[in-house]
Amino acid sequence: MNATASASHGVESAYAWARLMVSLALMTIGGVGMYGASVVLPAVQRDFGAVRADASFPYTLTLIGFGIGGILMGRLADRFGVMVVALIGAAGLGLGLAAAGASSSLWQFTLAHGLLIGLLGVSATFAPLVADTSLWFTRRRGIAVAICMSGNYLAGAVWPPVMQYFIDSAGWRATYFGLAIFCVLTMAPLALFLRRPAPVTAVQAGASATVMKSARFLGRSDPAHPLGQTPRRLQMLLCVAGVSCCVAMSMPQVHIVAYCTDLGFGAAQGAQMLSLMMAAGIASRLLSGWVSDHIGGLRTLMLGSVLQGVALFLFLPFDGLVPLYVVSGLFGLFQGGIVPSYALIVREYFTPKEAGARVGTVLMATLLGMALGGWLSGAIFDWTGSYRAAFVNGIAWNLVNVGIVGFLLYRVRQSQRFTGHWS
Repeated sequence: MNATASASHGVESAYAWARLMVSLALMTIGGVGMYGASVVLPAVQRDFGAVRADASFPYTLTLIGFGIGGILMGRLADRFGVMVVALIGAAGLGLGLAAAGASSSLWQFTLAHGLLIGLLGVSATFAPLVADTSLWFTRRRGIAVAICMSGNYLAGAVWPPVMQYFIDSAGWRATYFGLAIFCVLTMAPLALFLRRPAPVTAVQAGASATVMKSARFLGRSDPAHPLGQTPRRLQMLLCVAGVSCCVAMSMPQVHIVAYCTDLGFGAAQGAQMLSLMMAAGIASRLLSGWVSDHIGGLRTLMLGSVLQGVALFLFLPFDGLVPLYVVSGLFGLFQGGIVPSYALIVREYFTPKEAGARVGTVLMATLLGMALGGWLSGAIFDWTGSYRAAFVNGIAWNLVNVGIVGFLLYRVRQSQRFTGHWS
């Protein structure tokens, strides 16, 4: 490839931005597999005669498959390219949605969500696309990753009202069959755009050029012991933090439709609140990307975690229709930047050659937190007969996350004092 062609298809190029838009579209379409289980929860519970915890389990298994599949798909992308992974995702979603729509029992519906939709479908449209995007940007990596990961929230803004409309008019089974066809027909052509391999050499060079500039600000004095921790210990802390914050995050995201139904407002209003929550999350995610480029991923994570706790608390005293719309919007606005922060923290404190595997592992922890929280909130509802205790449970998990992030920020300050004369 000559110099002109290389520049037009390299890091931060027009092609890189076009590729980012394709990744955004793939993540948005693929996200239907994640949010579908939440939207159909009341209908599935009614049709299969299940309790709330059992009806919540398809979402839980989807997220477990999503998390485990993220590591699997990341490795496949490293070996065969992200295009192949995106094609697998299209096939997994198509088969999974069709199988779920044809299921005759709750366990069949749950397995279709966990093994096909989660493990093979949604997982292919998240971590691999995030990792691939990070390889095409250096100076604007924070905002680029945030834009890419906004697809997950854009899916949450678009799909709930669309799905609810078709569920009300045609039934949830017909809706699932239609989505299966749509995913295959749209995702396969988009995946072909990603066939070009990432300019790894240029990215590594750009990363090396910025290490000394950012090391003092981030408190990264020793790559072998980031923040005074071993790499394994730091990753473990990030994983525990990821589980904790996402158990808290999942309470409104998974159960807002069912919560509104219980309050007598109807599933349509709940779907609108979920859509509003995710739409606000898009704005939050983009803003957090810009913020993280200036203050770092760890500080951005602390900001989002504290604000998420505030929003969760606001669900306790307000249960009217208008207040719930307001609080749902605030919740989305406050927590949208949390998950992207973990990917950026990994890129800031670990060596580039480890970034892919470590990003996948930490993102898997956040998804496992969403899975655990989705089921646990349903179980607490069954035990207590209301969602009040479930919101309190989410607040408690959020405090664990804030405590871990606070400890890591304390280590940053210690590292900054240690490197005070390093230039």
